[in-house]
Amino acid sequence: MGLVMGTFSMQSKQVSYHKDKADDDLEMTMVCHRPEGLDQLEAQTNFSKRELQVLYRGFKNECPSGVVNEDTFKQIYSQFFPHGDASTYAHYLFNAFDTGHTGSIKFEDFVTALSILLRGSVTEKLQWTFNLYDINRDGYINKEEMTDIVRAIYDMMGKYTYPVLKNDAPKQHVDAFFQKMDKNRDGVVTLDEFILSCQEDENIMRSLQLFENVI
Repeated sequence: MGLVMGTFSMQSKQVSYHKDKADDDLEMTMVCHRPEGLDQLEAQTNFSKRELQVLYRGFKNECPSGVVNEDTFKQIYSQFFPHGDASTYAHYLFNAFDTGHTGSIKFEDFVTALSILLRGSVTEKLQWTFNLYDINRDGYINKEEMTDIVRAIYDMMGKYTYPVLKNDAPKQHVDAFFQKMDKNRDGVVTLDEFILSCQEDENIMRSLQLFENVI
Protein backbone atom coordinates (compact mmCIF):
# COMPACT_ATOMS: atom_id res chain seq x y z
CA MET A 1 0.00 0.00 0.00
CA GLY A 2 2.72 2.45 0.99
CA LEU A 3 4.64 1.61 -2.18
CA VAL A 4 1.77 2.76 -4.34
CA MET A 5 1.09 5.99 -2.51
CA GLY A 6 4.72 6.79 -1.79
CA THR A 7 5.81 6.67 -5.39
CA PHE A 8 3.11 8.93 -6.69
CA SER A 9 3.49 11.33 -3.80
CA MET A 10 7.11 11.76 -4.86
CA GLN A 11 5.98 12.54 -8.38
CA SER A 12 3.45 15.10 -7.21
CA LYS A 13 6.04 16.89 -5.03
CA GLN A 14 8.24 17.47 -8.05
CA VAL A 15 5.62 19.72 -9.66
CA SER A 16 5.63 23.42 -8.82
CA TYR A 17 2.78 25.92 -8.99
CA HIS A 18 3.11 28.19 -12.02
CA LYS A 19 1.19 29.53 -15.03
CA ASP A 20 -2.49 30.29 -14.98
CA LYS A 21 -5.73 28.65 -16.09
CA ALA A 22 -5.54 30.11 -19.61
CA ASP A 23 -2.16 28.45 -20.14
CA ASP A 24 -3.50 25.13 -18.87
CA ASP A 25 -6.55 25.30 -21.11
CA LEU A 26 -4.39 26.15 -24.11
CA GLU A 27 -2.02 23.26 -23.48
CA MET A 28 -4.93 20.85 -23.03
CA THR A 29 -5.94 21.56 -26.64
CA MET A 30 -2.49 20.62 -27.94
CA VAL A 31 -2.28 17.02 -26.77
CA CYS A 32 -3.63 13.84 -28.35
CA HIS A 33 -6.04 13.22 -25.51
CA ARG A 34 -7.77 16.17 -23.94
CA PRO A 35 -8.76 15.54 -20.31
CA GLU A 36 -12.15 16.29 -18.87
CA GLY A 37 -12.63 19.86 -17.68
CA LEU A 38 -11.07 20.81 -14.38
CA ASP A 39 -14.49 21.64 -12.92
CA GLN A 40 -15.72 18.14 -13.67
CA LEU A 41 -12.58 16.50 -12.29
CA GLU A 42 -12.79 18.65 -9.17
CA ALA A 43 -16.32 17.34 -8.61
CA GLN A 44 -15.25 13.74 -9.20
CA THR A 45 -12.13 13.73 -7.02
CA ASN A 46 -10.93 15.00 -3.65
CA PHE A 47 -8.55 17.51 -5.25
CA SER A 48 -8.98 21.24 -5.65
CA LYS A 49 -8.81 22.84 -9.08
CA ARG A 50 -5.37 24.24 -8.28
CA GLU A 51 -4.09 20.83 -7.22
CA LEU A 52 -5.45 19.33 -10.42
CA GLN A 53 -3.58 21.96 -12.45
CA VAL A 54 -0.34 21.00 -10.70
CA LEU A 55 -0.95 17.29 -11.23
CA TYR A 56 -1.84 17.85 -14.88
CA ARG A 57 1.36 19.75 -15.55
CA GLY A 58 3.44 16.96 -14.03
CA PHE A 59 1.48 14.34 -15.97
CA LYS A 60 1.92 16.20 -19.25
CA ASN A 61 5.64 16.72 -18.63
CA GLU A 62 6.07 12.95 -18.44
CA CYS A 63 3.47 12.14 -21.11
CA PRO A 64 3.11 14.94 -23.70
CA SER A 65 0.55 12.92 -25.70
CA GLY A 66 -1.87 12.97 -22.78
CA VAL A 67 -1.93 9.20 -22.31
CA VAL A 68 0.50 6.68 -20.81
CA ASN A 69 1.04 3.23 -22.27
CA GLU A 70 2.39 0.39 -20.17
CA ASP A 71 5.98 0.65 -21.40
CA THR A 72 6.17 4.34 -20.52
CA PHE A 73 4.51 3.68 -17.16
CA LYS A 74 7.15 1.03 -16.38
CA GLN A 75 9.96 3.40 -17.32
CA ILE A 76 8.64 6.15 -15.06
CA TYR A 77 7.93 3.82 -12.15
CA SER A 78 11.29 2.05 -12.39
CA GLN A 79 13.12 5.34 -11.79
CA PHE A 80 12.13 5.13 -8.14
CA PHE A 81 13.61 1.64 -7.67
CA PRO A 82 17.05 1.69 -9.34
CA HIS A 83 18.37 -1.29 -7.35
CA GLY A 84 15.62 -3.69 -8.35
CA ASP A 85 13.40 -4.76 -11.22
CA ALA A 86 10.08 -2.94 -10.93
CA SER A 87 8.65 -4.07 -14.28
CA THR A 88 6.38 -6.84 -12.96
CA TYR A 89 4.93 -4.80 -10.09
CA ALA A 90 4.49 -1.84 -12.45
CA HIS A 91 2.53 -4.15 -14.77
CA TYR A 92 0.07 -5.01 -11.99
CA LEU A 93 -0.13 -1.37 -10.92
CA PHE A 94 -0.75 -0.22 -14.49
CA ASN A 95 -3.66 -2.65 -14.79
CA ALA A 96 -5.14 -1.28 -11.57
CA PHE A 97 -4.98 2.28 -12.95
CA ASP A 98 -6.29 1.21 -16.35
CA THR A 99 -9.82 0.59 -15.11
CA GLY A 100 -11.26 0.62 -18.64
CA HIS A 101 -8.77 -2.01 -19.84
CA THR A 102 -7.83 0.19 -22.80
CA GLY A 103 -4.08 -0.41 -22.62
CA SER A 104 -3.40 3.19 -21.67
CA ILE A 105 -3.86 5.53 -18.71
CA LYS A 106 -5.46 8.92 -19.23
CA PHE A 107 -5.08 11.84 -16.86
CA GLU A 108 -8.59 11.16 -15.55
CA ASP A 109 -7.59 7.58 -14.67
CA PHE A 110 -4.47 8.84 -12.92
CA VAL A 111 -6.10 11.49 -10.74
CA THR A 112 -9.11 9.30 -9.90
CA ALA A 113 -6.84 6.59 -8.50
CA LEU A 114 -4.56 9.12 -6.82
CA SER A 115 -7.56 10.78 -5.21
CA ILE A 116 -8.56 7.47 -3.65
CA LEU A 117 -5.05 6.58 -2.51
CA LEU A 118 -4.27 9.98 -1.01
CA ARG A 119 -7.63 11.39 0.05
CA GLY A 120 -10.11 8.51 -0.01
CA SER A 121 -11.79 6.87 2.95
CA VAL A 122 -10.21 3.83 4.59
CA THR A 123 -12.69 1.57 2.82
CA GLU A 124 -12.02 3.17 -0.57
CA LYS A 125 -8.25 2.76 -0.16
CA LEU A 126 -8.60 -0.88 0.88
CA GLN A 127 -10.99 -1.62 -1.99
CA TRP A 128 -8.49 -0.16 -4.46
CA THR A 129 -5.64 -2.21 -2.97
CA PHE A 130 -7.77 -5.37 -3.05
CA ASN A 131 -8.40 -4.81 -6.77
CA LEU A 132 -4.66 -4.46 -7.31
CA TYR A 133 -4.05 -7.87 -5.71
CA ASP A 134 -7.04 -9.51 -7.41
CA ILE A 135 -5.12 -10.01 -10.64
CA ASN A 136 -7.73 -12.06 -12.51
CA ARG A 137 -10.61 -9.83 -11.35
CA ASP A 138 -12.75 -12.69 -10.03
CA GLY A 139 -13.53 -11.00 -6.72
CA TYR A 140 -11.12 -13.10 -4.66
CA ILE A 141 -7.41 -13.10 -3.82
CA ASN A 142 -5.91 -16.57 -4.03
CA LYS A 143 -2.45 -17.72 -2.99
CA GLU A 144 -1.13 -17.73 -6.54
CA GLU A 145 -2.10 -14.08 -7.05
CA MET A 146 -0.65 -13.01 -3.74
CA THR A 147 2.59 -14.93 -4.42
CA ASP A 148 2.94 -13.17 -7.78
CA ILE A 149 2.46 -9.76 -6.13
CA VAL A 150 4.87 -10.49 -3.28
CA ARG A 151 7.57 -11.77 -5.64
CA ALA A 152 7.12 -8.65 -7.76
CA ILE A 153 7.58 -6.45 -4.68
CA TYR A 154 10.73 -8.31 -3.64
CA ASP A 155 12.11 -8.00 -7.18
CA MET A 156 11.31 -4.30 -7.20
CA MET A 157 12.98 -3.52 -3.89
CA GLY A 158 16.15 -5.33 -4.97
CA LYS A 159 19.00 -7.13 -3.31
CA TYR A 160 20.25 -4.02 -1.50
CA THR A 161 16.99 -3.82 0.42
CA TYR A 162 16.58 -7.55 1.00
CA PRO A 163 20.17 -8.90 0.96
CA VAL A 164 19.53 -12.18 2.79
CA LEU A 165 16.19 -13.27 1.39
CA LYS A 166 15.71 -16.98 1.07
CA ASN A 167 13.92 -18.55 -1.87
CA ASP A 168 10.93 -19.43 0.28
CA ALA A 169 10.50 -15.92 1.70
CA PRO A 170 7.57 -15.01 -0.61
CA LYS A 171 5.80 -18.26 0.30
CA GLN A 172 6.24 -17.56 4.01
CA HIS A 173 4.88 -14.05 3.50
CA VAL A 174 1.83 -15.35 1.63
CA ASP A 175 1.18 -18.11 4.16
CA ALA A 176 1.19 -15.53 6.95
CA PHE A 177 -1.13 -13.30 4.91
CA PHE A 178 -3.67 -16.07 4.43
CA GLN A 179 -3.40 -17.25 8.01
CA LYS A 180 -4.46 -13.79 9.06
CA MET A 181 -6.99 -12.85 6.38
CA ASP A 182 -8.67 -16.05 5.21
CA LYS A 183 -11.19 -16.03 8.04
CA ASN A 184 -13.25 -19.03 6.91
CA ARG A 185 -10.24 -21.05 5.69
CA ASP A 186 -11.62 -21.63 2.20
CA GLY A 187 -8.33 -20.84 0.45
CA VAL A 188 -9.28 -17.41 -0.88
CA VAL A 189 -9.63 -13.93 0.60
CA THR A 190 -12.78 -11.95 -0.15
CA LEU A 191 -13.05 -8.16 -0.13
CA ASP A 192 -14.90 -8.24 3.19
CA GLU A 193 -12.23 -10.46 4.75
CA PHE A 194 -9.50 -8.22 3.39
CA ILE A 195 -11.07 -5.01 4.72
CA LEU A 196 -11.82 -6.53 8.13
CA SER A 197 -8.30 -7.91 8.56
CA CYS A 198 -6.65 -4.66 7.50
CA GLN A 199 -8.80 -2.65 9.88
CA GLU A 200 -7.63 -4.94 12.70
CA ASP A 201 -3.96 -4.28 11.87
CA GLU A 202 -2.55 -1.09 13.40
CA ASN A 203 0.46 -1.00 11.05
CA ILE A 204 -1.73 -1.17 7.95
CA MET A 205 -4.06 1.50 9.29
CA ARG A 206 -1.11 3.82 10.01
CA SER A 207 0.25 3.27 6.50
CA LEU A 208 -3.07 4.39 5.02
CA GLN A 209 -2.65 7.81 6.66
CA LEU A 210 0.95 8.50 5.67
CA PHE A 211 0.32 10.35 2.43
CA GLU A 212 -3.05 11.98 3.01
CA ASN A 213 -1.72 15.54 2.71
CA VAL A 214 1.30 15.25 0.43
CA ILE A 215 -0.01 17.81 -2.06
